Amino acid sequence: MHNATPTPRNVQWAAILSANGPAAIGGRTAAASYRLRGFESDDIDVVVGPNTKVPTIDGVRWHHSRRFTAADMAPGPRLPAVRPARAVVDAASWTDQPRIACALLIASVQQRVTTVSALREALDAAGAIRHGRHLRAVLADVEGGADSLSEIDLTKLAKLAGLPSPIRQSVRLDSQGRRRYLDVDFGAFSVEIDGGLHLRPLNYWADAQRQNDLVIGGERILRFPSVAIRLEPSVVVAQLHRAGIVFGLISA
Repeated sequence: MHNATPTPRNVQWAAILSANGPAAIGGRTAAASYRLRGFESDDIDVVVGPNTKVPTIDGVRWHHSRRFTAADMAPGPRLPAVRPARAVVDAASWTDQPRIACALLIASVQQRVTTVSALREALDAAGAIRHGRHLRAVLADVEGGADSLSEIDLTKLAKLAGLPSPIRQSVRLDSQGRRRYLDVDFGAFSVEIDGGLHLRPLNYWADAQRQNDLVIGGERILRFPSVAIRLEPSVVVAQLHRAGIVFGLISA
């Protein structure tokens, strides 16, 4: 009805209004509308009922769902969208790689898009879905204190190294008496994990300063980049095992 290039919002409305039945944006599209960052998609995900007739629209991916009802839609005067927890669970199950699917769940809790309890309810409602076992395991880990996928992976590698179960996100006081949070704490020593954001100079310096304060205060801290945990787990296991021996947690 106009001569300009449609915006993504225009296309979303066009898809919703073109469906022959109830429809709502879902998956990564809905998650992004709830301010989930880092998982945006150029395609527009739209959820419809199992027998809903839909047109072909460039850039729109239709998802027919037997369990889609009006109760799945978020309330309010806005573009129809499924609730945040369902959007995240759907986005995870529609993702090919299980690691990215798990990262979606973790990020949604980290960024306060939704909660662990809401995600668990959405997973239960979804039933048998792709990556379901991994998603439920990661959700249990998040509830136990892990706030990044790398921390969960590190804990698994620590078990292979013969170390006891750690405390995640434990609190220490630095040399100035300030509260500092450690990613993974084994008691005799701790581990800090550098993710992608640590490549930004200011973030890296903030973390280095935090660790320096703790070391000055007498803490023993190992540091691993997340890429090492993913690509060279055997090296990480070997160093954790040696640290466990040196610091008296395991026998040689």
